[in-house]
Amino acid sequence: RRMIDSPVSPVYHTSFGMMRSTTRSLPGIEAYADYPWADWSDQHLLDTRVCDLGLQLAGSDVEPFIDRLYEELAARDLRVRPTCYLTTEWLCPDRVPMIGIPFCLAHPRLKALEKTMMLEVEGGTERTFMRLLRHEMGHAVNYAYQLYRRTRWRELFGPISQEYDVQEYYPRPYSRQYVEHLPDNYAQSHPDEDFAETFAVWLTPGMNWRKKYEGWKALRKLEYVDKLMAEMAGKPPQQVGGDKLWPVNRVRSTLRSYYKKKQRDFGDGYPGFYDPELLKLFSREGTEEDELAWKFLRRRRKHLTNLIADWGRFRKYEVDQVLNRMYQRAKELNLYRRDGETETLNRICVY
Repeated sequence: RRMIDSPVSPVYHTSFGMMRSTTRSLPGIEAYADYPWADWSDQHLLDTRVCDLGLQLAGSDVEPFIDRLYEELAARDLRVRPTCYLTTEWLCPDRVPMIGIPFCLAHPRLKALEKTMMLEVEGGTERTFMRLLRHEMGHAVNYAYQLYRRTRWRELFGPISQEYDVQEYYPRPYSRQYVEHLPDNYAQSHPDEDFAETFAVWLTPGMNWRKKYEGWKALRKLEYVDKLMAEMAGKPPQQVGGDKLWPVNRVRSTLRSYYKKKQRDFGDGYPGFYDPELLKLFSREGTEEDELAWKFLRRRRKHLTNLIADWGRFRKYEVDQVLNRMYQRAKELNLYRRDGETETLNRICVY
């Protein structure tokens, strides 16, 4: 996805040292490195600058997935091989055929820290990683062959110049004009994302997209992509490479600062005042045998976070922060649980 606000300043790289090189053939992938920080505590690791981690793609958990992506492209005789690199988020720089992969996915220790700090890891499983990688590949193919300039492309997907804010689009969950690949009906957010999602579905091995999307208007887009990729087969890309957006070796902020900003960005979306709803969910009156509301919220916080994030398709960290504020306020108001546990859980989820 195309990022808007840079989290860091682009400055020079300070190397970590202690490198052990092995030669790899993949474009854009550097040599393997030993990582002394793999056994460090969270607090020690959080005080380390991202650029000083000395991260490499070669030999990392990420490399086999990139190999697989290139194999999927070769099976379709697509010659574009975008450079993949480690950065702060999943991204493809605007109009640049390169793929940025979150640095936390390069090593199990960093994935564990991401889980601790953000409660989940985007692309942390083989399935979700490949879904995201194919999506970003859709952007890269679009830019490499400048497909967005074509009249038919604009007719089907819309102008790429359309205003873009992934936080402000209003998805229609039942629309059949768009494919369903990433969560949150992401194809509906922008024409560029619509194409990337359609391409990802088309590229997915074993996907019988003609059958799955039979009767959908989205099938026209898939058939267009199928025809377009047959035309691109065997042809070299018109554009190769470009400037990397926020490469990990230029991120001078510490992991602590990085996560502080990331938590703030994901946690500030719910500024509301909770008293009216808390007084509907809980009671000011209770006995010693009644459970305090804040203890109930603390006890079921993890369950509620997972449930609401799953069904509501929210970030776990966002949900957890809302529950944390409710928990704190319920404690200040000294509220009690007045209804049964299941009923209370259901009402909180609805709220």
